[in-house]
Amino acid sequence: MLQITNLTTHYFFGGQVTPAARGVTLNLPKGSAMAIVGESGSGKSTVAMSVMRMIRPPIGDIAEGEIRIGGTDVTRATPRQMRELLRTQIGFVPQDPTTALDPLYTIRSQIVEAMPHVERARRDEVIVELLTSLGIVDAAARLKQHPHQFSGGMRQRVAIAIALAKEPQLLIADEPTTALDVTTQIGILRLLDRLRRERHLTTMFITHNIRVARLVCQDVAVMYGGVVVESGPLTVVADNPSHPYTRALLDASSLDVGPRQRLRAISGSPPSLTAMPPGCPFAPRCPSATDLCHQRMPATTRRPDGASYACWNPVTS
Repeated sequence: MLQITNLTTHYFFGGQVTPAARGVTLNLPKGSAMAIVGESGSGKSTVAMSVMRMIRPPIGDIAEGEIRIGGTDVTRATPRQMRELLRTQIGFVPQDPTTALDPLYTIRSQIVEAMPHVERARRDEVIVELLTSLGIVDAAARLKQHPHQFSGGMRQRVAIAIALAKEPQLLIADEPTTALDVTTQIGILRLLDRLRRERHLTTMFITHNIRVARLVCQDVAVMYGGVVVESGPLTVVADNPSHPYTRALLDASSLDVGPRQRLRAISGSPPSLTAMPPGCPFAPRCPSATDLCHQRMPATTRRPDGASYACWNPVTS
């Protein structure tokens, strides 16, 4: 359904060309769910925005590579073709529904915009069915309410309804639970997983927490410094990581920390996109980095269990 091959996306800032995604290759078969994992600035959202062709001059541009949705190469699509893809095949769930929903318009009017393919006489019926399936009680009575009359979790469900109203083939969820409390997060994650299975949706799930991704996804791509440093079946990568950065992300998870214990933070800071190191981008923060790591980017190595990694000194279990 979604194939990304050697994607390189640049931003233009202060007269400089800044690479934010470098040589990214991903494959999402129809009905599958892949998590794109990494810290802020790792290139996760850049990949998602590239898929939707929302990075354009003068902000930035796709420098090379292919992005295929079905049989269409997004990088060569005309504006008219891209609008049609966004209107019919791609659904997007934002990080913060509070800013994504317009406070001046009713819930109904905002969902209707995403469903011009539905007959006018049936729109309310379809919206009520959709909201009810997303766990919104008494949906018919809430159509004329505004976003401020919904809780954070309910607003996120409305944002999901807008994404699904067009009946897309591809769903992109950009850290959709970050602004929610833990209990609500789990509910939204389980909802996304159920919707994927019921609707056979291809899902790209962007998150900084690889353990959270296990509730939704089967595959994972770990990004750092604009490159994919490790990828493969999520359970394989999470249980037996090869890249030190993946291991550090797992160690930093609060799920393994007991009461009154300190969180294990990753020392140092992510690299600046304007001053990317010549070798492995994680080398300045990696405890096992050698001179070679600082000088050359390693090639990708494929493991027998289907996972792959780009590291000169992989983690040994």
